[in-house]
Amino acid sequence: MLVHLLGATVLGAGVLTVIPTAEAHTERRSEGHADITRAGVRAAAPAGARTPFVTVEAEDGELGAGASLRSIKPGDPAPTKATLETEASGYALAELDRTGESVTLPNGSGKKANTLVVRASIPDAPNGGGITATLNLYVDGEYRQAITLSSKQAWNYRGASTDPDDPHAGGQAYRFYNEFPVWVKGAAVPAGATITLKKDTPNKAAVYAIDSVDLEDVGPARTRPQNSLSVVDYGADPKFQKDSTVAIQRTVDAAREQGRTAWIPPGTYLTNSFEGAAPLDFTGVTVRGAGMWHTTVYRDPPLPAKQRTQILVGSGTELSDLQIDANAVWRDVRGPGGSDYGINAIGAKGWQVERLWTRHTDANWLSGTGGTIRDSRTADTYGDGYNINNSNTPSPDKRGDDITVRNNFARGTGDDSFAVYSDSGTEGRNAQLNRAKVLNNTAVAPWWANGLRIAGGRDIEFRDNLVKSVSSNSAMDIAVFGDSGHPLESATVSGNVLLGGGGWNGTRHGVRIGSPAPTSQYPDAYTNVTLTGNTMRGALRAGLHIDKKNIRVTLKNNTIDGPANQGLWIAPGVTGAGTFSGNTVKNLLPGQVEIQNDSKDTFRVTG
Repeated sequence: MLVHLLGATVLGAGVLTVIPTAEAHTERRSEGHADITRAGVRAAAPAGARTPFVTVEAEDGELGAGASLRSIKPGDPAPTKATLETEASGYALAELDRTGESVTLPNGSGKKANTLVVRASIPDAPNGGGITATLNLYVDGEYRQAITLSSKQAWNYRGASTDPDDPHAGGQAYRFYNEFPVWVKGAAVPAGATITLKKDTPNKAAVYAIDSVDLEDVGPARTRPQNSLSVVDYGADPKFQKDSTVAIQRTVDAAREQGRTAWIPPGTYLTNSFEGAAPLDFTGVTVRGAGMWHTTVYRDPPLPAKQRTQILVGSGTELSDLQIDANAVWRDVRGPGGSDYGINAIGAKGWQVERLWTRHTDANWLSGTGGTIRDSRTADTYGDGYNINNSNTPSPDKRGDDITVRNNFARGTGDDSFAVYSDSGTEGRNAQLNRAKVLNNTAVAPWWANGLRIAGGRDIEFRDNLVKSVSSNSAMDIAVFGDSGHPLESATVSGNVLLGGGGWNGTRHGVRIGSPAPTSQYPDAYTNVTLTGNTMRGALRAGLHIDKKNIRVTLKNNTIDGPANQGLWIAPGVTGAGTFSGNTVKNLLPGQVEIQNDSKDTFRVTG
């Protein structure tokens, strides 16, 4: 069965979500209701991003020839390590481990699809570094093409004593999945047709874990803007044969000088492939591509990397309609694994980014004043998806004020999918971050950290976002940034749909509200937050957990549905106060309680 989410139509705690959502012009929004038909509950809650694609979960397909379903659900033993299930969207996947096995999925998008994004995992090489293998695609039962999958940018090992790609160095395996964009050969997949992923004799991986498939009808490439300079005219190579870093930068520099637009035509452009290549600086220039499926800037620094590969977005930059991909193999910003920021946005005079697809990068690092990123997507990152911050620096270009992150889609991020953090620095010199807005975004299956995170700040808004299936931490974490973080002076969290959470990284829960013990910099600071109209469903431990000290929280008209443990748990030692009204806790498992307050003498609850 298909469900339209992004305004969430969700099935049960195993959770199927079909997510229409990002390359503009064909955007669709569902009616925006969380529809929990397995639980017999319907809750109106607009949430998530609009996207031009629809996602079909593999666990809701038809399994063939003995293919199996693997899943976890609330009430199962809480995870203690990363697994294929914890990192899958919906905490479920289809497994093909014998020749002939398959999974068949419907194109219920209501329109044809000429592209797919297959989210899947295949095994690592015995000594690390990954393998490559094909998997066959059928449309309405007819063979169409072989899809090439790889684990070369997956299977890292947390805590390895040598490097994160070494399976023999005592680390814990995680980061199992990757996304594989596919242009469908021949005719587009008709509306109502089926696609089948099948392990045939030529498909040599021992096992294929299929998580989900996006279906999208991608339009033609965008045309060259008027009054623009083309990077090809300055020597860039759209056929990926020679390095284009210098040519792209020369075009941007000339466009800046002449007051014109820099144009990156359809193609894939090799960048940063020689030692000493500089990152691209787009400050003050309008840079356009032909569309995120048509124009790709690919970073290929020699590994182990010794140079930065980020794209700098500064005051006055307008960047749109392209994809940024990279050869990175593990997280270590500007380090040997090749990971670096997708974009690094700064500047006191504002910037704008739209319809940008970042893959295999670190965070999209968002600072400055008055910036906006919207209608974009990110996947398979080694850091946060989108991080609003004050850049750990007392600089007027890096304050992190009035930044908006709207209508973006993040899946498989290697840290918080959407985060705001305000760090005062070790000397307390960094300014407090103000008025960040995180609105109508979708976060699916981050393999590390949280779906949403607020870490300090003033007048922070997180509204109408959707989170689904966090592997290691919480669906949402609300606190401060370590011991040097500015206090969370005020935040509003409203209308979000938060599914799952409570993963394997220690004792985590669906949603957490906390703060560190008072520090020498801020001995009397409180975490101050208001949560209204949120839905928290299917947590793998408590639905909502309040811990640490100095918390002031208002909870109004929220729903906690089907957690594995308590609905609301106030841990021992919490100080502060809570004002609660109109909240609902339901579908508890046997033996669980709606509210457990282990700080009755120090945390006063009214309402």
